[in-house]
Amino acid sequence: MVKASPAARGHHAGNVAKTMACIGRAPRRMMREVMMKLKLIASTAMLAAAALAAPAHAEGNADGKWQIKLLGTAVLPSGKVSAVKTDALGLVSGGVVTDTVASDNVAPTVAIEYFFTKNVSLETICCTTAHHVNASAGALKGTELISNVVIVPATFSLKYHMPLGGGIKPYVGAGPSVFIVLADNPSTALKTALPAVTRTKLSSEFGVAVQGGVDIALGHGYGLSLDAKKYWVSTNATVYAATGPVLVTRNKLDPWVLSAGVSFRF
Repeated sequence: MVKASPAARGHHAGNVAKTMACIGRAPRRMMREVMMKLKLIASTAMLAAAALAAPAHAEGNADGKWQIKLLGTAVLPSGKVSAVKTDALGLVSGGVVTDTVASDNVAPTVAIEYFFTKNVSLETICCTTAHHVNASAGALKGTELISNVVIVPATFSLKYHMPLGGGIKPYVGAGPSVFIVLADNPSTALKTALPAVTRTKLSSEFGVAVQGGVDIALGHGYGLSLDAKKYWVSTNATVYAATGPVLVTRNKLDPWVLSAGVSFRF
């Protein structure tokens, strides 16, 4: 473990005051994020409407083997720091950052499903979701620490469908997942508070997911779909300086993933 001298710790503590000034800009940043998410939801809804308005010659099959879904998806992390592995600068023990939380996001999603029987299917989803990590407790509460986190939540679900008649088909499912972290960067606020920080790294990890939802047939292979998934997955968050790791924490992500959209079965 790398240990900082008392003088270095005093220097880092002095920089905390500079970072507190960044917190005042959080409401404006949050408003911009909300507007971007609303635009994304509207775009997804327009794509869904276009899919439903497809020409009649695109005939599907309500009992076909394949189903494709175009969904708008809300990714809602509900995790926290579960363990501190390295705290060379005393950021956690000194109360500067004692817990963190990942931001919510809305993303378009494509789901591809194969039916082995009318009741049993295998589904996988394709999307990327972008987040940032904020301090949720400590002196820097509300400050963005890690920016531009991009994750692929690759998931396979074995599903069991329970047709109720009238085209309404609720289902449940479960399966493995792997959260592949494509990118992450230290935020401006973090580098202001800790100028020695050079990079951050969130580890890719395996997890599990359970889900429940309902498909509603509209005819000609088209339908509506509502889906809810709960994931259990963690990641190691590492902050690096030139000398090596100065902060390593184990973080639970455990998101709810809520989706709605249109489907086409053939």
